Amino acid sequence: MIDIQTIPVGYHPTNCYIVTDCESRVTAVIDPGDFSKKLDEALSDLGYDNVKYIVLTHGHYDHIGGVNDILEKCSAKVLIGEHDVPFLSDNYLNLSASVFPDNPYAPIRCDTVLHDGDVFTLGKSSFKIISTPGHTAGSICLIGEGVIFSGDTVFFSSYGRTDLPTGNMSQMMQSLKKIGDLDGNYKIYTGHGQATTLVYEQKNNPYFGRVNYEDIY
Repeated sequence: MIDIQTIPVGYHPTNCYIVTDCESRVTAVIDPGDFSKKLDEALSDLGYDNVKYIVLTHGHYDHIGGVNDILEKCSAKVLIGEHDVPFLSDNYLNLSASVFPDNPYAPIRCDTVLHDGDVFTLGKSSFKIISTPGHTAGSICLIGEGVIFSGDTVFFSSYGRTDLPTGNMSQMMQSLKKIGDLDGNYKIYTGHGQATTLVYEQKNNPYFGRVNYEDIY
């Protein structure tokens, strides 16, 4: 069983998730796009010694901006999809060069590279990693018991943009079909905006189940 705290951070507010295994108290931070006072307080309350992982659904600046600040307070391991590893040290790819030209991001280390089908263990809980390229080449989703952390792949009745470096519309359509073909009413914790459910998206998201973007029109 897991506990999930949602803390919006940054300019575009990104949903940063603090995920704690209730039995072991081992904690992962998903997509700390900025290091806000509220995030610091929440992690302090849990105990930074319990923060063992920082999991990144992809490498854009608004999902990685708080990583190094957290690492100053604990020895968490940083995990990211295999094709987004370069984003951690390339400010063109992570977009921080254009958004913060006078304040470039320092490189972020990668401790574990995640691949499609990997299982990420958090205490007594576990999550399957699925590769969902489209928003970026290395975008991933985490599927746990009754939950999906979708990053910027799935939004409420929508999906993430594909016009940024390494984005690809055809891959996005394939990724949405991959998620749409899952069984079960998962709660989907999105990278921005409100949470949703798999059943809702299967019924209402016009992009689910479409192999080609042109099929919609």
